Amino acid sequence: MKKLFLTSALALCTLCANAQEPNIGMFPGMPKIEVNFNPYVAAPEGFDKPGQGIDNGTIEETEYESKTVGTMRKVTIYLPPKYDKKKKYPVLYLLHGIGGDHKEWLNGGVPQIIMDNLYAQKKAEPMIIVMPNGRALKDDSATGNVYAKANGFAIFERDLIDDLIPFIQGKYSTYTDKEHRAVAGLSMGGGQSLNFGLGNMDLFAYVGGFSSAPNTKQPEQLIPDVEKTKKENKLLWMVCGGQDGLMFNSSRLKAFCDEKGVPCTLIEYPGEGHNFVVWKYGLFNFAQLIFK
Repeated sequence: MKKLFLTSALALCTLCANAQEPNIGMFPGMPKIEVNFNPYVAAPEGFDKPGQGIDNGTIEETEYESKTVGTMRKVTIYLPPKYDKKKKYPVLYLLHGIGGDHKEWLNGGVPQIIMDNLYAQKKAEPMIIVMPNGRALKDDSATGNVYAKANGFAIFERDLIDDLIPFIQGKYSTYTDKEHRAVAGLSMGGGQSLNFGLGNMDLFAYVGGFSSAPNTKQPEQLIPDVEKTKKENKLLWMVCGGQDGLMFNSSRLKAFCDEKGVPCTLIEYPGEGHNFVVWKYGLFNFAQLIFK
């Protein structure tokens, strides 16, 4: 399995160019795991287009002190329409891929538009969305050979828990319990979300992985205590394109969960690869299920 992981990671590296998320095809020799996918239901037309005559949330960029990294780090924040400091809000930590940074979701995934539309239709609970740079290094730029900086994605677990979450709770009006905290991400960020979310169920009750990359730990590592996961995790939700060579990472976890009786969703997005078509669909669905 370790050899397979390394082969997949190397293949992923060769496909990435100019620090952008790669358009990944099927990897030769990659095993196909037969699983029972959950039903795919298409998102309504216009879910990712600006709505007319609706309230809009606010996007802001700020900095927080990272003792883990030893520097100030940038983070993008989405505040829901009519954000009120007198109210408490749940928080979704939304993570990017290996070719991105704290602006990748904003530039490619239009989360502000998706969420504004959901709120206008009363389909999601008002929440703060935190989009950090998941590459916890002093040079956290998505430039040059981004794979040489891949170790920063593992270090980010400490930066997230020890530095970013306390900062968000101090600056914004948020709940501080795990029932009001979720983590999800795309590609490398999807692997981070599964690793960090399932690995810290005292902090995260909702976990989403969109086209999760080979940094995703093996199921036995993610869920060492099946009964604890059944009890403490409120949502484990995944999506991956049917033509995405990284489907193995998601289907492997889905198969394990089905075998062990752990509630888990995996949707195969028909005909799509490794792209924001799938990831926007992931956010659209995941956001409607959390904090309910």
